[in-house]
Amino acid sequence: MADFSFADFQAAVSDCLIRHRSVLDVITKFQEASARVNRAVAKSVTVCGCMEINASKQRLPEPADDMSLSDLKQLMSTHIAGELCADCKDALETEVGRCLYYLVALCSVAGINFDEVMTREWERLHMLGLFNMN
Repeated sequence: MADFSFADFQAAVSDCLIRHRSVLDVITKFQEASARVNRAVAKSVTVCGCMEINASKQRLPEPADDMSLSDLKQLMSTHIAGELCADCKDALETEVGRCLYYLVALCSVAGINFDEVMTREWERLHMLGLFNMN
């Protein structure tokens, strides 16, 4: 894995795109893959039970002069209780991989260099740090 590159991954994905080369095929497969990621998370809660989701409104403390953004980050909840079991983790990793495959496929058919996209996003994150809040 030491020789991994996004460019090589994109080339391999592009080589595999035969049946689903149309941008319409790719975007619908990407959407399906994204839904399968959501389903894998839901099944870990509703079928397996290894995780629980306890969601509520994020409660922000009153502004304090001495509170940093990193302190605030520690106060925000993921709403997840528990951890993925080995089976659910494997299922979610598989679905995330498929999602990445079709994301890179979309870049290929649209003529976008995924490596450049990742590099620009990395630079944006590195430059803005905690201020890169979306």
